[in-house]
Amino acid sequence: MTLDTPAAKGGQYGPRPGFAARAWRTVRSSRAAALGLTIVAVHAAVALLAPLLTSYDPIVGDASRALLGPSGDHWAGTDQYGRDVLARVLYGGRYALGVSLAATFLTIALGTVLGCATALRGGRLDDVLMRVLDAVLSVPGLLALLVVVTALGSGPAVIVLAVAVVYVPQVVRVVRGAALAVVPADYVTAARARGESTWSVLRREVLPNITDVVCVEFAMRASWVVLMISSLSFLGFGANPPTPDWGLMVSENRTAITVVPMASLAPIIALATLVVGLNLAADGLSKAWGVDRIREGS
Repeated sequence: MTLDTPAAKGGQYGPRPGFAARAWRTVRSSRAAALGLTIVAVHAAVALLAPLLTSYDPIVGDASRALLGPSGDHWAGTDQYGRDVLARVLYGGRYALGVSLAATFLTIALGTVLGCATALRGGRLDDVLMRVLDAVLSVPGLLALLVVVTALGSGPAVIVLAVAVVYVPQVVRVVRGAALAVVPADYVTAARARGESTWSVLRREVLPNITDVVCVEFAMRASWVVLMISSLSFLGFGANPPTPDWGLMVSENRTAITVVPMASLAPIIALATLVVGLNLAADGLSKAWGVDRIREGS
C-alpha cells in the first residue's frame, strides 16, 4: 500500500486528493474489479426491479401447482408450496443484499474505528484489546452466530448485530496492521504535536491513508457475510418462512431436489454469482492498489 508522505503531498498534511476519481480509474483499468462490481450491480438492480420482472407473488403459493418443472408460465418451476421459484429468487436478492450490506457496513465501521484507535494509542489499550480479540477469534464464527441468534432471536437486526460480533475482531486486526504503518509518519506526528484530538488525527491523517485497505476489506468481508447469513437461513436460524431468501429456499427444497432441481439450484446459482462478483471486486481492487491482505494482518 502506498502511503501519503509529506514529500508526496508537497509538504501538505492530509489525504490524497480525488479518491473517488482514483477509484474510478482503478475500476476501469482492472478487468477483475470491473467485472465483479458489474455482477454485484446487476444483482442489486434485479433485486430492486423484482416487482417489474415477475408478476408472481414470492410468498403466496398455489397448492394445485406445486412441484412443477420449468415451463412457459414458470420459467424455473414451482416449489413444494406452489410458489414461483424465479420470483422467490429475484425477491430473495433483497434480503441477501440488504441484511448482508447492513451487517458489513456495521462490521467495517466498528472495526475501522477500533483498529485505527488501537494503532494510534498503542500501549496498554493495544495489549488489552488484542488479547480480548484473540479470545473472541478462538470461537468458531458459525458457532458464535448460532449462540447469539438462539439467545436473541432471528430478526434482521439481531443477525446484523451477530455478524458484527463475529467479524469485527478480524477487521480490527487488518485495519490495525495498515494503520501501524501510517502512525509513525511525520504528518501524523505533527498533527499530534499540534494538540489535535485522537478523533481528529484518525479522521484527517490516518483513515484517509488506509482507505484502500478498508475498501478491499469491505468487498472481501461482504462475500463472507453473504455466505454466513445464507448458512444461518439454511440451518433455520436466519430468515423466517415464507420470506424469500436463498439459503431458506435451498433448505426448504432440498428434499425435492430430484423432482424439481431448479428449486434448489436457482438460489444456489444466484448466491454463487453474487459471491464470485464480490470476490472478483476485492481481488481486482487489491491487486490494483497493491494491498497485501496477508501482510496487513488478515
